[in-house]
Amino acid sequence: MARATNRRALGDLGNLIGGLSDRSSMPQNSKQFNPQNQAKSFIPLDRPITRQYGAILAKNQSITQASRNCGKENVGNVECRSKQRRTLSPIKKKGQNQETQGQVDVTMEEMDCELSPTPSSMSEVRDNEPCEIEMEEAESPIASIDKDDVKNPLAVVDYIEDIYNHYRRTEIMSCVPEDYMSKQTDINHRMRAILVDWLIEVHHKFDLMHETLFLAINLIDRYLSIQNVVRKSLQLVGITGMLLACKYEEVYVPALEDFVIISDRAYTREDVLKMEKSMLNTLQFNVSNPTPFVFMRRFLKAAGCDKKLEMVAFYLVELCLVDYRMLKFPPSLLAAAAIYAGRRLLKLSPQWNKIVNLHSTYSEEQLQECAELMGEIHQNAGVGKLTSVYRKYSISKYDCVAKLMNPLLQ
Repeated sequence: MARATNRRALGDLGNLIGGLSDRSSMPQNSKQFNPQNQAKSFIPLDRPITRQYGAILAKNQSITQASRNCGKENVGNVECRSKQRRTLSPIKKKGQNQETQGQVDVTMEEMDCELSPTPSSMSEVRDNEPCEIEMEEAESPIASIDKDDVKNPLAVVDYIEDIYNHYRRTEIMSCVPEDYMSKQTDINHRMRAILVDWLIEVHHKFDLMHETLFLAINLIDRYLSIQNVVRKSLQLVGITGMLLACKYEEVYVPALEDFVIISDRAYTREDVLKMEKSMLNTLQFNVSNPTPFVFMRRFLKAAGCDKKLEMVAFYLVELCLVDYRMLKFPPSLLAAAAIYAGRRLLKLSPQWNKIVNLHSTYSEEQLQECAELMGEIHQNAGVGKLTSVYRKYSISKYDCVAKLMNPLLQ
């Protein structure tokens, strides 16, 4: 008990900056407890590093001239600044002697050396401008586009980035060779365009969801890129692909007889079921691939779009479904280019910003080729026989966006 009573308090071990021992645990005699001694044992916190000062540290890999005079790079720097501040404190006291005044002057010169960069260091700061820019960008991070959906369980905010990273990795599986029609012996790309244009009209009359149309065209293209099809069976492939997409996406699936009737009874129920089995076996039952619609929703959210921009973007990307040349672009690029071209069509500024660039991973330069082709298709949409998309988006339900005939490219 006696040893516990006489036990002395632990002092500063040197690893606690600014830490002081508890005054109540220290002896109260005048020799061991002195407010001035306690003030001297206090080590103040390090001063904040500005952008200019941080650029010098990053470039030279050494702290300052004052820290080099004090000794080691890191520990000496802290001790040196602590010494400077402790030396400056007597300025406020009256009756200071000349020796202390001289010490203060020397310390002030050291601080001027530390805080004011030398001419060589000033040139190094100019050469290190990217470092300053990076620090400024870090101070203003890009706002999250999912902050308003945090409490929405259907938005799955905690997993949304992982989901779209998975889509970007697997979208290559939904792509087909851009020249796969060269392997077909009895059909060509013009017949495919007629089929897709007809399916868009069927999709509109059945009032199906957007994702159903994109998935149906994807299933048809993937099947035709693997399996040779004769001309008389091409429409059968089309209605079967639409039936499979409806079973995957829709809540209320149209009856199989409806597809038989819509094809003017050119095929029987057994023909459709046989083709359905053939398509599923050929595609190895893989019907869950990302389409342009999947990326369109995410990129439109990043663009902060209104209803009109959404309609224009979907109009442009549906026009691309009919054109065989657009198969060379991956789904994510088609979606991003449709939004970019739509913003140019509506004369919105800026046409492409950092937020959309971040979430789409495409820069404005990477979208130019695809946007130019979309502009060409858009200008010729109402001409010729394949006008299902133009007529669909010319009604008030879609804000008549097809009638915006302004050129996309200046």
